[in-house]
Amino acid sequence: MSDADVLPRFVRDHRRALTLVVLLLAALTIVVTVVPGGRQTVTDVSGVITASYLASAFRLTVPIAFAAIGGIFSEKAGVINIGLEGLLIIGAFTAIVTLHFLPETTAIWVIWSAFGIAVIASAFVALLFAIVCIEFKADQVIAGLAVWLIALGLAPFASIIVWENVNSPSFVTFSTVSIPILSDLPSIGRLFVATPPVFMLIVAVPLAWYVLNRTTFGKWIEASGEDPKTLDTAGVSVRKVRYAGVVLSGVFCGIGGAGLALNVGQFVGSGETMVDGRGWIGLTAYLIGNYNPVGAFLASFLFAGLDALQIQLQQIAGYDVSSTLIGIIPYVAVVVVLAFIGRTRMPSSAGEHYESDE
Repeated sequence: MSDADVLPRFVRDHRRALTLVVLLLAALTIVVTVVPGGRQTVTDVSGVITASYLASAFRLTVPIAFAAIGGIFSEKAGVINIGLEGLLIIGAFTAIVTLHFLPETTAIWVIWSAFGIAVIASAFVALLFAIVCIEFKADQVIAGLAVWLIALGLAPFASIIVWENVNSPSFVTFSTVSIPILSDLPSIGRLFVATPPVFMLIVAVPLAWYVLNRTTFGKWIEASGEDPKTLDTAGVSVRKVRYAGVVLSGVFCGIGGAGLALNVGQFVGSGETMVDGRGWIGLTAYLIGNYNPVGAFLASFLFAGLDALQIQLQQIAGYDVSSTLIGIIPYVAVVVVLAFIGRTRMPSSAGEHYESDE
């Protein structure tokens, strides 16, 4: 193929994505040239995108992206887990309530103990969900909704029992960690100063991709969701693989929920709790990412970036951006992105119960 053919082929293969880019550029041009005050608005928005803004976006990405990665493992294994929101709530509440019963000290083992117990609690709830779906063959969507609704009601109720309020008092938080040399760089050094969950996410994304695409276990996960009969014939227990995928979703959600709570040192149980829809956005993120951990992370970062942008714009005089409006943008974005990029292909046997011939 000649070099002259490369560009036309690229255009054909990515015409929907390129169309979306062109439309976004056209919309930006209209805002700048036609809309009154548009140029100033674009200038103001671009002005808040600094290293501090990006660091804030990374921090806000933690619960969304971990929930998304957990959802990928569960659904690729064949079990649809829409209870990610509930698992995040379990992780967040358990982390803070554990701090309540541990000695009041800033010792590092205290916060890491709370973090570990939160992950175990979320994984345990995910295990119960797996038992209901795999052993008792319950409807996976209904069971996932039950996990969410139970966590949404139980965590604030337990908060009232422990603290006589749906919101906990403040506890110790994660200390920031700096990467030597890089954190001292001018302008961008702030990007290399973050709490441990942020660095854990940076490691988890490529690790999850590697496990799913380059290991035998990853092949089992994919086969369990695509063709469980073949996996069973090969002598691998579909049941065990699905249990592993669901429990891993609990582990990842536990990390995300605990990271969210321990970054602020408090559990907020009012309204939709402090999780505030991040599990649902995580589900949206892995659909946009087409079950790829890297794509799911990028989508999560986009949504977190919009949230961080809303916070930054509130600090600019003359702007009053509704947080409710910002909250619906991820759901509008998924419709737009999926319309232009292409359809998400679910695993063939996701949501279907499998009975071994043995």
